[in-house]
Amino acid sequence: MSNVHGSADSIEVEQHLFEPFRLASLFAVLYFVQGVGEPVAGLVAQPVRSLLKTWGENVAFISAFSAAVSIPWTLKPVYGLVSDFLPFAGYRRKSYLIMSSLVTLVGFTVLYVFRPSGGNYSWFLMMLLAPTVAIAFSDVLVDALMVEKGQPLGLTGVFQSVQWTASYGATLVTGVLGGYLSQMGMEYEAFLVCAALALITLLMAWRFVDETPHRARESLEDTWQALKSSGRSPVLLGVAAFLFLWSLDPLSTTVVYMHITETLGWSEQFFGYTLSLLALGCIAGSIGYGFYCRSVSMRLLTHSAIVLGALSQAAYWTMDSKAAAVMIHILVGVTWMTASLIQLDLAARVCPPKAAATVFAVLMP
Repeated sequence: MSNVHGSADSIEVEQHLFEPFRLASLFAVLYFVQGVGEPVAGLVAQPVRSLLKTWGENVAFISAFSAAVSIPWTLKPVYGLVSDFLPFAGYRRKSYLIMSSLVTLVGFTVLYVFRPSGGNYSWFLMMLLAPTVAIAFSDVLVDALMVEKGQPLGLTGVFQSVQWTASYGATLVTGVLGGYLSQMGMEYEAFLVCAALALITLLMAWRFVDETPHRARESLEDTWQALKSSGRSPVLLGVAAFLFLWSLDPLSTTVVYMHITETLGWSEQFFGYTLSLLALGCIAGSIGYGFYCRSVSMRLLTHSAIVLGALSQAAYWTMDSKAAAVMIHILVGVTWMTASLIQLDLAARVCPPKAAATVFAVLMP
């Protein structure tokens, strides 16, 4: 009998040790696919701008169109409320993740098959908004899983490191590929690639997302109590104020894109390279954070984020040559990603797990 108990204990220990690796792998795959498929900054972002420029649109219109596509990301707290308060098919995360993956798959497939043409902007925008909503929703769901699984293990910083290393690994690929497709006039093929990758998220959510079923009434009560406690927490309110002030960022990818391709006259392919270089720096910053985040005080990390954020903005002032652009994008990737991960980790540590989707989405819109 003692041997039986010893064997059971050994299996339990092995499962406990394996769980962080399993979760990290799951988050890595989900974030990688999201990084490729995200219409605002993923693989299709540059091809969409390239199409609009080919159709004769100016920087103001392209910026406005890109801003319109990004609107679903401003609704992340709404997705969080839906996920936290209203379990679907018995689950708060898994079923919604399956549904959002399916919408992404269908949306990109429609864009590839029924290709938009110049002048048909309303239809083009509507078809881009569907996968954008779905991916923004899935981003909220994955972040909620990260908080729920990471807090008990004390691994929120490590999981954030893994997630964003995977996300910028995707950008490293999509920067070069997006630039190539735009340069070669193959913009529509980007939609096909994203549709194929959405199938991976669908299968991962169905097979590997492990979640305890929830009943609607229990979720309503638990989530409401967690939200009320959050609203009265001085620590959480202080964190929210800090993150809001830090997020006042005057730069955007569209501004940099037009500056490189129009003002400086460099090619679409070179802009794609700069995105990959930025992603390379972000990967370095993400990997580094995973190693030291648990051994450095959050107070020191938070002050460091302010300095690094300022440096990442000021660096673009010196971009007057391609050689300078290469170095700047790598260094900005390291500094900006480190500062961002500090904020993400800070937000994840103070989120109440029972309202993780809503609170994290509010803190990190």
